[in-house]
Amino acid sequence: MGAKVVLATHNAGKLRELREILRGRIEGLDVDTDVVSAAEVSLPDVVEDGVTFAENSLLKARAAASESGLIAIADDSGLAVDVLGGAPGIFSARWAGQHGDDTANLNLLLAQLADIAEEHRGARFMCAASLATPKGETAVEHGELPGILLREPRGEGGFGYDPILAPTELTGELAGKSCAEIGAEVKNSMSHRARAFTALIPHLQKALAVK
Repeated sequence: MGAKVVLATHNAGKLRELREILRGRIEGLDVDTDVVSAAEVSLPDVVEDGVTFAENSLLKARAAASESGLIAIADDSGLAVDVLGGAPGIFSARWAGQHGDDTANLNLLLAQLADIAEEHRGARFMCAASLATPKGETAVEHGELPGILLREPRGEGGFGYDPILAPTELTGELAGKSCAEIGAEVKNSMSHRARAFTALIPHLQKALAVK
């Protein structure tokens, strides 16, 4: 395997999304073969004991770079709800108690917000994307996607909280649709993760050139 970059996640959805974000944007990088997941190079999960998205993202990137000997990129992302003071935040993936149970997380959050009026249902997806090299160099960039929380999940695309956040930036026939309804191409052009990783591209280009 001629991997050049490892994405420090075992989440197939994140790998697919990242490959599309990077596709054609870095000369000489074939995202389908050069960018692999942590699972593909047998990296263990990392304990995410940081207290911010940036700290957790860097923890994962540094561990992946050290273990694999490859340039590593990682993200930590989640949903910040205004009336919950920014929660679930870094606990988004385990809001209902079990890590990665999207359905349980969605249902609990919707139940908690059941009596909240539309004008107070503001929220935003937040992402910190990090890069780490085997030599110890690091970089972190951030991205956000503001929206309104729907009262029930809509759409079959995406993952996590995508079915319940309607981005406020959408207009025309897409206005009011959830991140799970707008299609991968639109989502990958505006998502919090796309914005963070797009900002990280110059750092990745530099790291690949040095390597």
